[in-house]
Amino acid sequence: MPDTSTDATAAAATGAAAAVAAEELRQFIERYEHLDAEKRDIADQMKEVMAEAKGRGYDTRAMRRLIALRKRDRNEVAEEEAILDLYKAALGMA
Repeated sequence: MPDTSTDATAAAATGAAAAVAAEELRQFIERYEHLDAEKRDIADQMKEVMAEAKGRGYDTRAMRRLIALRKRDRNEVAEEEAILDLYKAALGMA
């Protein structure tokens, strides 16, 4: 006959582990949801900045290009611009 006390102990341990895992999972999901909400708030603020700049007459398309360039390595940008200038000259666009 099987030892029911051992089975009960194992079941309790498994249940406790599942409860801990469920709580940890819930915490991860809640943290992610909180960060996602913050990300949406920041995106809204960024849109407001661009709308304000546009309202003051700035070209937001050019601003976005500048922002993208500032994120990149200066040497990569310089190399890309040099190649672009070379190609423009070859096409008579310089």
